[in-house]
This record gives sequence, structure tokens and C-alpha cells, in this order.
Amino acid sequence: MRKTLHPPVFYTSAAFIVFTVVFTVLAPSVAQRVFDATQAWILGNASWFYILTVAVILLSVVFLAVSRYGDIKLGPDHSQPDYRDVTWFAMLFSAGMGIGLMFFGVAEPVMHYVSPPVGEPGTVLAAREAMKITFFHWGLHAWAVYAVVGLILAFFSYRHGLPLTLRSALYPLIGERIYGPIGHAVDIFAIIGTVFGIATSLGLGVAQINSGLNHLFGIPVNLTVQIILIVAASLLATLSVASGLDRGIKILSETNLALALALMLFVLVLGPTVFILQTFVQNTGSYLSDIVDKTFNLYAYEPNDWIGGWTLFYWGWWIAWSPFVGLFIARISRGRSIREFVRGVLLVPAGFTLIWMTVFGDTAIHFILVDGLRGFAEVVADDSALALFVFLEQLPLAGITSMVAIVMVLVFFVTSADSGALVVDLLASNGAEHSPVWQRIFWSLSMGAVAIALLLADGLEALQTATIASALPFSVILLLSLWGVFKALKLDATKRRIRYMAVTRAPVPGHREPWQHRLMNIVRMPKRQDVLRYMRRIVQPAMHAVADELQQQGYDAQVVESEGQDRVSLEVKHYGVSLDFSYAVLPLEHMRPVLTNEESDTEESRRYYRAEVFLGEGGQDYDVMGWSEDAVISDILDQYERHRQYLHMVHGSAAPPEDA
Repeated sequence: MRKTLHPPVFYTSAAFIVFTVVFTVLAPSVAQRVFDATQAWILGNASWFYILTVAVILLSVVFLAVSRYGDIKLGPDHSQPDYRDVTWFAMLFSAGMGIGLMFFGVAEPVMHYVSPPVGEPGTVLAAREAMKITFFHWGLHAWAVYAVVGLILAFFSYRHGLPLTLRSALYPLIGERIYGPIGHAVDIFAIIGTVFGIATSLGLGVAQINSGLNHLFGIPVNLTVQIILIVAASLLATLSVASGLDRGIKILSETNLALALALMLFVLVLGPTVFILQTFVQNTGSYLSDIVDKTFNLYAYEPNDWIGGWTLFYWGWWIAWSPFVGLFIARISRGRSIREFVRGVLLVPAGFTLIWMTVFGDTAIHFILVDGLRGFAEVVADDSALALFVFLEQLPLAGITSMVAIVMVLVFFVTSADSGALVVDLLASNGAEHSPVWQRIFWSLSMGAVAIALLLADGLEALQTATIASALPFSVILLLSLWGVFKALKLDATKRRIRYMAVTRAPVPGHREPWQHRLMNIVRMPKRQDVLRYMRRIVQPAMHAVADELQQQGYDAQVVESEGQDRVSLEVKHYGVSLDFSYAVLPLEHMRPVLTNEESDTEESRRYYRAEVFLGEGGQDYDVMGWSEDAVISDILDQYERHRQYLHMVHGSAAPPEDA
């Protein structure tokens, strides 16, 4: 516990959450007034800030994909993606599926249709506008928020070796102070936002499960039943967290995704198929053509409470959920370029989400607008949690599909609480992945307790207010983090511009070797033991020679050998600046193409090793095997000279020895 628990973050965030739960349970009427006043203040004074924040995030993410920064990898330059594209896309689908799609897939389009923000309800124009608004709420903006957090976490953790927490994004702005009170505050706000965001999802989930059980089995819809459901689901999530059954959760998530796809195809085939396909194409075009107008629309000229109950709630929900989803995305995206990352995270899950909303939302509108089921619209408007089950009742096999829907919501509930507890625990442990079980149990139970407390205060309205309010300070953190990542990327791009790739050995003044010797080195295919022998005989002495000279000049330089002697590196520390110098040589395996017609040219004979150079930012893709000691020293000096030039451009100093 002493090694992982981060007291300032853990105890402060835990105390705030416990206080909120106790206050809400003991004084629900007072809590309700506080929530109402908070939401009224945010709507009156800060709605513009939420809208502007999400707009800036979307524009920034798109810019990163198309700019020169797009080629920078989320990891060292030589790193490769941990997952194949198909697997990665499948994981992004899983991240995009949640209780929200189950709850709002039918309810939101119908509610916008019967009660639009402006215009006449129940018309064809209202139907078109309802789907445009739904696409707007569930499209690129939501995934831009998730993408920016995932990108920030992956960039600073995998490329710069900082903790996998949001405080790391402020390193370019405040340096080592991220490990002090400012960094603690960032992680505290991230924890509070995540807990309230997940609690909101849990509240929506139990409301939907309760409505479904009432619809199928007559179980009453009330707070008592919902609290029992939250306790039961939280206990299941806690058991999962305590036992570490990652494999079981993975199987549940994949099963749930398969069920979701099956349910969507069921509705697509048995519903108004041609209408759905037509509306999807039209909805997509309308969404893209109106995206700028809707992004900045605050209804300033026609004030109403609609934006607080919908757009601001969603923006707050996405921001509150972003540490959870962003961390998940970061963990599966190591080794991808920023351009690949943005393209995959923005387009793939958002596209699937919009297909889901079209299949369920437009089918529901078709029931009302074309089939004349006015009673269906009234039921949805009266109880949004019941919308999905009344919707499924209009299709064959309603009993089976409704039970499948209840199971899906329950599993989403459990996996959200389980994964959320792991992520919050990671934030409260300063990025430590192996923490005591009791910490994860505490966060799992806390999320259930917050969901119960908010339901006691004022049901779903309190959940909405808590989400919007908790996202306000975190929005400021996200904007500062964006500033930090742009500053870091600018430095990274500067170093890439300075560095040029060497593909031949460094020239040594006054030394010329026979050209036949150079040709022999080009066509030779050394084995691993040959490269290791070369590293011991040539590379190590060269590094020691440079290190000894630097030490005489007052620099902290040393040669480091790995335990298995398959890596040797020269490390030069520069005190007072942010980046030390590292020059390493590793034996890397390669397979040469078939270049001759010899029968002995087998796959095994084509396997060979290169003595490749690695700098602090990753592999350089060139081979020093066969170079003389003087040539290796010359290459080390070339790379160190570039590094000093980078430090001079960035810091106005090349770290003189007196700083050492």
C-alpha cells in the first residue's frame, strides 16, 4: 500500500466523494436546492464556456491529424502498434458501446421529435431536426473529447516516460511541479469527474433495468428497487475487481458487443429497412453540413432550458467520462502515429454510434410518423427509461429481445463500474498498475454509493447536474493540457527537424578504407553472436572513450550495459534542462529479401542481425556493424552535436558543465 497509495490525491478525492454522499443522503431537500442552484448558475453564466471548450477540442484534434505533428508516434520512433487494425477497431467499438446508447438510442430522437428546442413538434421538419440533434450529441464531438485525453496520456507516458495520469500533460508548462499540489489537484478533479460521470451512467442503467423489469414482470418502479439494483450490480463489479477476473470481463464485453450487433441487425432487418438506409445517408449529410452551426449554437436569441438538459449535459458527461475512456484508448494505442490514432478514434466508433442511432431512432420515428403510433410517443415522453422496451414490443419476439436488452444493460453496468474503479485507482495511485485490492474495492463501492445518493436527491435531474458541475473544473484542466501537448509537440517536431538520418558510416578525417571492405560489410549477413562480439570489442570501448572525455570536462556521463549484455548505451545527464542524451546500440533481427538464385538461400539463411542505433526518442534505423572504433566515436559525436543544437534552440543553452 505504501508504494502505490498516493495520499494527497486518494484522501482528498475520497473525502470529497464521501462528504457528497453523506450530505445528499442526510439532507436530500437541501441537496436538491443546491443542485438546482448550481445548474441554474452554470446555464446562466458558463454554458458558453462548455460549448467553446468542446469546439476547441474538436478543432485541435482535427488539426493534429492533418498537421506536421500527425507523423509523431505515441511511443518511441521505432515502436509498432500493439494490436492489429481489426483488433484495435473492435476495442474502440467496445469503448463506444455503453449504457448511454441503450438508454438514449430510442428515447432521444423521439423526445426531440415531440419536444424540439425550436419549431413545431410532431412534423416532418421536427423528425429531421431530431436526428440531426441526436447525431450532433453522439458524433465527432464526443469522441474528440475522448481522443484528446487518450492522446495526451499516450504521448506523455509512452513517448516521454511520465506517469499515466493527466498531471503529466502539464509538464511542458510547469515542469517538475506536476509532482506537487498543482499535479495533485489535476488528478483529484479527474477522479471526481470520473466518479460522477460513471455514477450518472449507473443511475441511467438502473432506471432502464427497473423499467424493463416492470414492463415484463410487473416489478414496481421506485427508488427502493433501483437502490437494490445498484447494490447488486456494484457487488458484482466489486467481486470482479477483487478477484481480478480480467478474462471474465473481457468475455462479457465481447459477448455484449456481439449481442448489441445482433440486436441492431434484428431491428434493421425486421424494421423499415429501406427507410433506415435512406435516413442514414441523409442524416449523415445533414449532420456534416450543419456541424459548424450546431457546434457554436447556444440558443442565445431564443433562450430556453433545453440546452441545459441536453447539449450541456452531454458535453459534461463526455468530459467527465474522458479520463476513463481516454485511459482505455491510450492503453491500446501505443505505437500508433497521431494521425492514425485520430483517424481511428474519431471515425470508427463515431460512425458505429451514428449507425446505431439511425437504426433505433429512425425506426421509432417511423412508428410514429408513418405508422401513426401516437401512443408510443406519449409513453416515451412520459418515461424515457421505458422507451427501448416499448420500442421492442412493436417488433416480433418482444419478450426475448427485451430480456436480451436487460442483460446487456446489466453487463454494461457491471463492466463500467469495474473498469471505472480500475481507472480511478490508477489515478489515485500515481499511475501504479499494481495496487492493493482494497483500493479498487473502495472505488467500486464509492461509485455505487454516489449513484444511490444522487437518485435519493432528485433522480435523473441530480445526476445530470452533478455531471455538468463536475466537468466544469475539468474543462479548464483539459484546455491547459491541450496547451501543454501542443508545446511538447512543437519541441518534438523541432528535434525531428534538426535530426537527419545517417545511412552510411560517419566519415573519419584522414582515414580511407578499401572500397572492397565497405562492400563486404554491406553484403555480409551477421549472426546475433557476431553483433554481440562487435559491440563488446568496438562499440563499448568507443562509448567509454567518449564518456571518459566528457567526465574530464565535468559532465555526468556513463556507459550502461544491460543485464544480458544485449544493449550498451552512453548516457549523458544535463541538469537544468528537460532532456538527457542517450546513444545506445542493440542487436535487432531482420530478414533480408531473396537476392540470389542459390538453392541454399533458405529462410534461415536469410535471417541476420544489425547493430542498430537508438537515441532517447527511439530507433534511428541505421546499422553501425563493421564500423571502426573511430567511426563509431564520430557518429556518437555527430548525434550529440545535434542534441546540443536542439537544447540550444529550445532552452537557449547547451547545458554547460558547470550546471552538472
